Amino acid sequence: MKELILAYQGEMTLKGLNRGKFEARLIKIIRWRLEGLGKFKVRSSQSTVFIEPLEEDCDTDEAYRRISHVFGIVKLSRAAVCDADFATICETAEAYLGQTLRGTKTFKVEAKRADKQYPMKSPEICRELGAYLLDKHHHLRVDVHHPQLEIMVEIREGKAYIHGPKTEAAGGLPVGTSGRALNLLSGGIDSPVAAWCMARRGLALHHIHFASPPYTSLRAKLKVCTLAKELVEYTGNCTLFVVPYTKPQEYIRDHAPDVLFTVLMRRSMLRIANRVAKQLELEALITGESLAQVASQTMAALACTDAAQDLPVLRPCIGMDKTEIIERSRKIGTFETSIEPYEDCCTIFTPPHPKTNPTLAEILEAEAAMPELLALEEQAAANVEKIPVRMGQEFE
Repeated sequence: MKELILAYQGEMTLKGLNRGKFEARLIKIIRWRLEGLGKFKVRSSQSTVFIEPLEEDCDTDEAYRRISHVFGIVKLSRAAVCDADFATICETAEAYLGQTLRGTKTFKVEAKRADKQYPMKSPEICRELGAYLLDKHHHLRVDVHHPQLEIMVEIREGKAYIHGPKTEAAGGLPVGTSGRALNLLSGGIDSPVAAWCMARRGLALHHIHFASPPYTSLRAKLKVCTLAKELVEYTGNCTLFVVPYTKPQEYIRDHAPDVLFTVLMRRSMLRIANRVAKQLELEALITGESLAQVASQTMAALACTDAAQDLPVLRPCIGMDKTEIIERSRKIGTFETSIEPYEDCCTIFTPPHPKTNPTLAEILEAEAAMPELLALEEQAAANVEKIPVRMGQEFE
């Protein structure tokens, strides 16, 4: 009996004339994710990707887990495949799911007949296969509304695919189909979630992190590297750019009103991120800001921050509260790393009472009084450290 993985496409099926490009990108990503797990045949047909192991030692369990994290796939199932002869379908269903049925009290059969040349219609397949399984398992009863086990039969291109319930996958669009961006990765809870959200909408991305030694430690930097690695399964391989930000940050601290420090620092960071992004020909910046979560994330403060540079700033967490962000962080597996007690530069030198409604005029006035700031920012951008981030990588 041959088993394979069925991966079902989502909204990309609605992309019209561009659908072929989306599917080609999805297939490429899946093949990359399967590297090191054995030899697989990957093909797409009728809004489904078929992932077939070609060797006995293929790690199908790990393949299934990895594919569940691929954006563009909404549901997954492991299925037995056989010829679309009805007697063979019955025998295969019993061989593949019989053990599960022995521990089940109620079930139903659903059929999808994509191959309209098949002589039996969907209701007939359901009825006859259900009767066959009832004859094999006398303790069973049919429950079409709330079954403990749903058995699915899909007839496609002369083959039958038999499986149990589909499981949820990552959804969204394949990474790289919507452009490329630079994510500001702070080390907190919000910025990894922001990266995940935008990658789910098809953005390929790299990360930028601002480090201020000795105020921030090596452990804080390694924490951010770990967060980037945890995101790789969703976003694909990337580069983490670490900016030596101590001198610009100290300069702002020493020469600006403390109530404006946070907004001035955020503007400075965005200017540096803009430089790095444009060198890489990236099209936008991503931040984890949530409206009114802290003083620097009020409408007035965000407006002042955005005015510092000219790339679009994408904020997928802007309408989420902290509970929602934490829930998403747990789901994607970054929460435990994010709460490790290592400082980041966004939390040092924070004034006790920052101004929540700054005006752009007073911000520009404060920056005019810091003539050396732009030169320090240029120096920081020129000395950025580039750290490749790959799946399965360990940092020391």
